[in-house]
Amino acid sequence: MIQDIAPYKLNNSFYPERTIRPEDNVIVYKDRQILVRVDKEDDTFDFPKLSDICKETKCVKLSECFEDGEFEHDQFIYLFSIDEKYYFLYNSNDIDNIKIDDSFEYKLVRSLTKHPQKPQINAFAAFTAMHLAEWYGRQKFCSRCGHPLVHSENERAMKCEECGYIIYPRLNPAVIVGVRNGDSLLLTKYRQGYGYNALVAGFVEIGETLEECVAREVMEETGLSVKNITYYKSQPWGIAGDILVGFYCDVDGDDTIHMDDNELKYAEWVRREDIELQPANYSLTNEMMRMFKNGNY
Repeated sequence: MIQDIAPYKLNNSFYPERTIRPEDNVIVYKDRQILVRVDKEDDTFDFPKLSDICKETKCVKLSECFEDGEFEHDQFIYLFSIDEKYYFLYNSNDIDNIKIDDSFEYKLVRSLTKHPQKPQINAFAAFTAMHLAEWYGRQKFCSRCGHPLVHSENERAMKCEECGYIIYPRLNPAVIVGVRNGDSLLLTKYRQGYGYNALVAGFVEIGETLEECVAREVMEETGLSVKNITYYKSQPWGIAGDILVGFYCDVDGDDTIHMDDNELKYAEWVRREDIELQPANYSLTNEMMRMFKNGNY
């Protein structure tokens, strides 16, 4: 899955005192796209470093980019590290005026789910950075009193100095459900959006357990009752701000599918050997389909 980057390890601890260095990665994000340099020969990509952004200035040394007013330190928000690589979000309304060469281009982060991009560590960094970039982009004013928000000094949060309200990054819990029927698995395709095979999925509602969400989503999308609901694994899915929770279960009783055609365009029982997997091995959905296809569940 996208987060399986061992032996590398994500450190998402908040370090407000950390300042950007020339070799650090800069996440330049706009309109759900991230600025990257793509090597089409080996299908790899990388992020700009601070030195890439500054290299066309007249600075004798990089520190002068801050001294002469080209950049301010608060324009770079520390996001996370992966081993010794640090990632900062370029936080400015002047993104279009960044000085950078033509080897960089904007790439839709969601496009990484359609075709695998290398190295996977960078794909995971892009997903995670998008989650935080979207959140920071929405946190400008207090939803209680309307005053401007400021960064917390001691935790990953935005706060209102007028009324004291504190806002943390949001996670949306959702379930992914592999419904079994003997040697067949219930596969779906969404009515809109992602075009490859998927599983029943949906968001958890207020006052609902994860297991209750599993049963409700399967019933709503396919008209099937289920039993033996068993937890499999979870996954952060930064491009949507979700935390995905995977479950397997068995059809209970009548296996006739009554598809919700407002939500889905396809829902069928598919035998193990006939399951067609997604092209990129990033998602919890694809791993669950692969595990069943290989006879593990």
